[in-house]
Amino acid sequence: MLCTREVLEQIESKTLAPYAQFSAQSRGREHRETPPEWRTEYQRDRDRVIHSRAFRRLEYKTQVFLNGSGDHLRTRLTHTIEVAAISRNIARALSLNEDLAETIALAHDLGHSPFGHKGETVLDRLMKKHGGFEHNRQSLRIVEELEQKYPRFSGLNLTWEVREGLAKHSRTVPPSGSRAVRFRNPSLEAQIANLADEVTYYSHDLDDGLDSGLLSEQQLNREVRLWRQATRTVEREYGKLPDECRRYFIIRCIIDLQVSDVVTTTEAAVQKANVRNADEVRRQARPLVQYSAERKLLNQELRRFLYKNLYFNPVVNEPHIRARRILEELFRYYSEKPKALGTMSRKRARRDGWPRAICDYLAGMTDRFALQEHARLVSPMPH
Repeated sequence: MLCTREVLEQIESKTLAPYAQFSAQSRGREHRETPPEWRTEYQRDRDRVIHSRAFRRLEYKTQVFLNGSGDHLRTRLTHTIEVAAISRNIARALSLNEDLAETIALAHDLGHSPFGHKGETVLDRLMKKHGGFEHNRQSLRIVEELEQKYPRFSGLNLTWEVREGLAKHSRTVPPSGSRAVRFRNPSLEAQIANLADEVTYYSHDLDDGLDSGLLSEQQLNREVRLWRQATRTVEREYGKLPDECRRYFIIRCIIDLQVSDVVTTTEAAVQKANVRNADEVRRQARPLVQYSAERKLLNQELRRFLYKNLYFNPVVNEPHIRARRILEELFRYYSEKPKALGTMSRKRARRDGWPRAICDYLAGMTDRFALQEHARLVSPMPH
């Protein structure tokens, strides 16, 4: 039997919870298109994200360590794939729409600048008088305007529900067609992608910190209760393990503990709220996808530890200080010599102004391209 979009939608109607976001009930796209034949609307969106230029560039953008620091350290792309995997797992456990959760997760960092959050801070400061810069809003800008792949519209023309998930901190959801819709919260699937980002970020940054030698298990055992819990669980189940294997299973255990907590806590919150459909989820006073109070405290302790011992460590921080200078000098260079920008950027500047066009160009750079352009334009080697 052929598995058409209609068949896939029927499977959703029979297997998903009533408060899930069903593909057949999407609010649609800003530009009308013929529905896909073999995919749901959210599966089409997922494929469009994966095939975008912005998605490919994530491979060469910093997660924590400057890109190129080590072959096994995570990049913004590997982080994104891990967020998508955890999003699917949580959505599946709660009988929600896996495809929607995965798509939002895959697109959530498309707007990240080079050099990680330090680069984002620099661009926000440089754009202070021109609307600022924030990577979630930039992700939305990319899928709505900056990607140029289709003959009839700019952007990727994603469904309203995916763009809703990317609007993260905005209470007014981008319009579909001509009408904006206001809700207190996004769908459960969008809430999952948001929390899965946090689960992934801190758990895997621990792994990279250990791999780099900046963190030690002894230090973690002393200061982080979550690490001690996971260590005891692994020792009880597997006994003494080689170092690499032990660390892997401890990190895995931490993620399992987080995911299990989110699933059970969220299920209880959903049942208590007695929501009957996706829009009733959106009208709730606060998000329903959440940690337990105890788990939240443990995560806050882990967060403080990572900021103190990893994110602000000179080995991590000093290359980012240089990176900040590079973005500042490139911004100044293009402001003084805008003709150095490409045709598309110059065209966009006529509509959005030079600062925003320059910001878009810099935000889209990979770490290595920013370094190369700075060396070529600002600090060329003497002949």
